[in-house]
Amino acid sequence: MKLITSFMVGAALCVGSTALAQSDLRADIAADYDANLEDLFIHFHENPELSHREFKTAKRLATEISALGYDVTEGVGGTGVVAVLKNGDGPTIMIRADMDGLPVKENSGLSYSSVATQEDIDGEVKPVMHACGHDVHITSLVGTARQMAARKDQWSGTLVLIAQPAEERISGAREMINDGLYKRFPKPDYALAFHVSADTPLNRIDVPLGISSSSSDSVDIVVHGVGAHGAAPHKGIDPVLVASQIVVTLQSVVSRTIAPLDAGVITVGAIHGGFKHNIIGDKVEMQLTVRSDDHEVRAQLLDSIDRVAAGVAQSLGVPQDLMPEVIRSKTETTPPTINDAASAQKVRDAISAAMGDDILIDMPREGMGAEDFAYFVTPESGVKGVYFSVGGTPAKDVKDAPSHHSPFFKIVPEPAIKTGTEAMTASAISLFNQE
Repeated sequence: MKLITSFMVGAALCVGSTALAQSDLRADIAADYDANLEDLFIHFHENPELSHREFKTAKRLATEISALGYDVTEGVGGTGVVAVLKNGDGPTIMIRADMDGLPVKENSGLSYSSVATQEDIDGEVKPVMHACGHDVHITSLVGTARQMAARKDQWSGTLVLIAQPAEERISGAREMINDGLYKRFPKPDYALAFHVSADTPLNRIDVPLGISSSSSDSVDIVVHGVGAHGAAPHKGIDPVLVASQIVVTLQSVVSRTIAPLDAGVITVGAIHGGFKHNIIGDKVEMQLTVRSDDHEVRAQLLDSIDRVAAGVAQSLGVPQDLMPEVIRSKTETTPPTINDAASAQKVRDAISAAMGDDILIDMPREGMGAEDFAYFVTPESGVKGVYFSVGGTPAKDVKDAPSHHSPFFKIVPEPAIKTGTEAMTASAISLFNQE
């Protein structure tokens, strides 16, 4: 019944586009939220899917958006969905929303909490939860699709909508690019995306003029040694000692080799080795995450890990044929997301004009979270990117709001979805008209 309602609302918006284009955008979004988007959000929240496994989510999005007259293609980069709406001459603007959930058992207390489980790509069945707000993003994508289709007399150009898989594994954007996103479909002049934020108050929007998200690289180090009795360490090479020294020395990379005003993090998130109190094993496995805000710093940090691992091993007598293996992930990796300053200012101006000056807020960054939207807007691509945050928590609750990826995470969907939809629609129309 909800899907039928979706079709009826979409058809009404398209048929009555001229009248709607002259009416108030905020009122139209509010009406759409009451008629369809609220139920759609609850559906997505109750039915999350894991990275690279977003089969039903992608199908529902494709159905919703194709009903509005978009040319929709499924299966791009795995489960990705691409929708194209051509509307005369003009620039091409891409709007992206990520759609995957997380392997987290929900404990938010919401009446529509997820109880879903799903087999992950590793073959294990896991609980699934939208613990990062991607349900808000894809619901807003549908809302934006409706408003843009209804207002074709207000803009000219080509609109491309992206439902992207596997952002949580920071691999879906890259896979869509590798599957010919910018060759099979119109390449955008601008790419836009937003993330709902539990750390940002409701009815507020943060549009950075520069860095938006840090780079992220997963690195594994396999430290080799020579096994021996724990009471006779001189007869072996202790990989636990070598690994421990590597952990300590890695912390000097940021503090002593990176410029003090540059940001960088090397965190050893996991270390596994040995199996008995009195036995020196022959291997330790380490898992690292590396973060930076700059392409050159990123390269410097990654190169330093190679140097430190080899140097520490050599200093502790590890023979050349047992040097540590440093393995950089080919999938869990993304460059920093850096907004094009001029385009970000245009988006700020558009949002301010449509929604009032007090909607904008400049939130301090409190960590080095990553986002694979960066692959859509690399310097080599020439695509001008703008990534912004939309508030998802009442102002009085922001300080104590559960973090993203927490089982207690929750977003207030109204007005967050309406705010994101209005901001995205106003920004896209403004950019179309400025070219």
